[in-house]
Amino acid sequence: MPSSRIAPDKLLLTFIAYVVLGCIALITVFPFLVLVINSFASEHAIINYGYSIVPRELSVSAYELVFLNPQKILQAYGVTLFITCFGTAASLFLSSMAAYCLSRKDLRYRNKLAFFIYFTTLFNGGLAPTYIVITTVLHLKNTLAVLILGPMFSVFYILILRNFFTHSIPGSLSEAAKIDGAGDFTIFLRIVLPLTAPALASIGLFTALAYWNDWWTAMLYVERQNLMPLQYVLYKILSSVTMAANIVNNVATLNLPKESLKLAMTVISIGPIVLAYPFVQRFFIKGITLGSVKG
Repeated sequence: MPSSRIAPDKLLLTFIAYVVLGCIALITVFPFLVLVINSFASEHAIINYGYSIVPRELSVSAYELVFLNPQKILQAYGVTLFITCFGTAASLFLSSMAAYCLSRKDLRYRNKLAFFIYFTTLFNGGLAPTYIVITTVLHLKNTLAVLILGPMFSVFYILILRNFFTHSIPGSLSEAAKIDGAGDFTIFLRIVLPLTAPALASIGLFTALAYWNDWWTAMLYVERQNLMPLQYVLYKILSSVTMAANIVNNVATLNLPKESLKLAMTVISIGPIVLAYPFVQRFFIKGITLGSVKG
């Protein structure tokens, strides 16, 4: 029977690999730890001693300021969660459908359609015409639809999915399904989409981040308080504190945690995304390596 013992050179190489990866992981996690720890530091400690692993003075004034109106924050969380989940799902479905159609060789004018989609990345109407169309023509101001439709489509992601369909999904699968009587939409739903899970997970993560971090759309088109997403609410809080700090020279008199507030807002805003990443990590790693080996 062959021996199950690991050769000394392989054992040493494995040990070195784990040590190197552990050091890289610590270096990666270190800024996040500094961020979380110093969000509980007092404004006086940050201004006088800077950021540190062990703060000189602890304070929760930044979190108290953010949650001064907890109902408003929770409502903003709900709006952001809804537009992120619904918008990401709709974006993946429609983008993958468009990419699948462009990858089909039997689609007439598919190259012209692909150029038409790509052309929009080179030229656009600008901010003023876009604002007029959205508010006057489409009447989407102060609606959830404008928050969902804004980051929904990315030409770059559509082209990536098209290349994935072209090189990774055999055309024989569609032909065999058609022989069995399946229609194009059935083929897309029951055959193509399940095989596209790694690519969809990778693109879905970036799309969700775009929805989660989007505050610019809300600033332009949303005035109703109950429709404001989390990032825009936090942006308004920070702007108010910054304005008050600029009006009064002695910030300590007002006890406004300007610097620690930025850290606390970052911790509050990135929490759900950090928790969601481990669930898609397996698909994400596989998705970003697709197409790296040809043969």
